[in-house]
Amino acid sequence: MCGIMDTQSISRRQFLAIGSLGVLGTAAAQPTPAIKMANTTGIRIEQVRFEFEEFRYRSPYKFGGIAVDRVTLLNVTIDVSTSAGKTIKGFGSMPMGNVWSYPSKDMNYDATLQAMKLLAARIATITGEFKERAHPIEINHVLEPQYLKAAADLTREKALPTPIPKLCTQVTASAFDAALHDAMGKSLGVSCYQTYTPELMGHDLSRYLNADFKGESLADAVQAKPRDWIWLFHSVGGVDAVADSELTQRLNDGMPETLGEWIKYDKLERIKIKLQGENLEWDIARTVAIDRVAREVRPEVEWKYCSDFNERCPDADYVMEYLRKVKEQAPQAFASILYLEQPTQRDLKANRGNVMHAAAKEHPVVIDESLTDLESLLLAREMGYTGACLKACKGQSHAVLMAAAGKKYRMFLCVQDLTCPGASLVHSAGIASHIPGLSTIEANSRQYVPAANAGWEKKFPGLFASHDGKLHTKDLTGAGLGAVG
Repeated sequence: MCGIMDTQSISRRQFLAIGSLGVLGTAAAQPTPAIKMANTTGIRIEQVRFEFEEFRYRSPYKFGGIAVDRVTLLNVTIDVSTSAGKTIKGFGSMPMGNVWSYPSKDMNYDATLQAMKLLAARIATITGEFKERAHPIEINHVLEPQYLKAAADLTREKALPTPIPKLCTQVTASAFDAALHDAMGKSLGVSCYQTYTPELMGHDLSRYLNADFKGESLADAVQAKPRDWIWLFHSVGGVDAVADSELTQRLNDGMPETLGEWIKYDKLERIKIKLQGENLEWDIARTVAIDRVAREVRPEVEWKYCSDFNERCPDADYVMEYLRKVKEQAPQAFASILYLEQPTQRDLKANRGNVMHAAAKEHPVVIDESLTDLESLLLAREMGYTGACLKACKGQSHAVLMAAAGKKYRMFLCVQDLTCPGASLVHSAGIASHIPGLSTIEANSRQYVPAANAGWEKKFPGLFASHDGKLHTKDLTGAGLGAVG
């Protein structure tokens, strides 16, 4: 189901779903950075178009205490012109991810999604009004403060009970940013990862990060060519069946339905374990059970796990007790933990006591929901975090800049996905395959929303129809983001 969003109005039903409480707070307006031109190789925005596409999940995916059963894709096409007068179309696509990026106790799923759709329309207008010729990273740098102001304005005008967070604004803007990177690469007939040179960007990383990066280039942190393959992390959600006994009713759709079946089907060697963070005994038992099934099905594999708490742990002590108990009950499972993901609440400033120094001595601890800018990355390092998740849904510009920061500060890096199907998976895999030292990616659309991948298997069989525990990325060499012509 596709449709162009009405940017001028909101229905009475949607307004009632959002509620009529007063604004509880808005993000402070950000000053707009002065534009710094690169050179005549930059692109100029001519027209912005967008639409939404809806898909139902094959089965619910539970994370962060909520089971999600649908996805809305934001598809963006941007026409740009080159200095030679040539017109290029750039394309970007991304799941809206409102449950993850816009959590609210006062707004339901439809209400937060509707707010994101309204914000997308405003971001489209802001982006379309930018008429300077520049590199996409420069364009995003200049426009993000305006996007954040638009989110604050929308919060106030619609009296949203929960203000639109910065993370949500970045997710909403990410498809627009992707389309610009896609167009930039296509304008030169190269991958967008080959456009991050000083010659094409016109300035160093200190403009986008801080003085530590004076004289440094993004090209030093991002490989121009993709690696051949990366490990696939298979996600086990909170309601996914690990053993046959956990299945209440089979879907009988020809696809695997238990963890053991998935391991055989895709020859898995990496598993992402979604934990509750509110039930220590359940989290421990879940980890031990997953490890037991994995070793029974493929005993020859050197298993690696990601323990993902989705910011639900009350404190750092919970994390340490989880690690202690898993080590006690299943030493092999403990040794197989590759990293711990976002154990406690995303607002690090409000929870300075939840430091991860002790946990990080056992395994890398990475931030996900907390990571919205360099400031949050530096604060996380202060608090003991040793790694960071890079996500296409926060924007291509954000991902590559945080990759550069992570490299400089010698942090553990990984790429996670937002149930990215189709073009958005190509985008996400592209990031994972171009970051030096990064060898894993979560990619779960094949599990939960395979319908959204229809047609992509033929174009990128190594990504969408691979059954050897890997995503094959050597063919991601097309112009732009490499997803569409």
